[in-house]
Amino acid sequence: MQLSGQRIKLSPFDETDKRLFIEISMCPKMMEHVYQAFTYEDAAAAFAAKSQPWTIESDGWLSLGISEITTGEKLGNIGLKIVNHEAKIAVVGYMIKQGAQGKGFGSEALNLLKDYALNGLELNKLTATCSVHNMGSFKLLEKLGFVREGRLQQNSLISNKYVDDYIYGLCK
Repeated sequence: MQLSGQRIKLSPFDETDKRLFIEISMCPKMMEHVYQAFTYEDAAAAFAAKSQPWTIESDGWLSLGISEITTGEKLGNIGLKIVNHEAKIAVVGYMIKQGAQGKGFGSEALNLLKDYALNGLELNKLTATCSVHNMGSFKLLEKLGFVREGRLQQNSLISNKYVDDYIYGLCK
């Protein structure tokens, strides 16, 4: 399975995605609105967990590497996890490396995943959660039609600080 856009392609995680996934996961700047930065061991374990084979019945993540078509450069990752199989609801998440942010790659990747999830997988709803301080992430969600459904007070603990999160949804 591969999803292709004008400038990027999304492909299931393989070993070529591991280095960038670990680099992003260990970077305090990249993780400041997501989690505490991982240790190498935790990042490698997370990659192994997210690299497992996926089917529509899976309880784990469908994790996709984002690559530029012309150069093959790895730009980040995006994925979905079905959280309610009966109601056909999945959560989405994404990380774009710093040098690729602000260039439309995240928008193109989320658009591809959104189309695949709602039309190809026939899911009914996509959700996303992000820190109220992660303006880049919530602006991207809003740009692609996700609706802010609420604010969850002290919903995440990042670097020993409680952080409020926004919850977004997009129905078919």
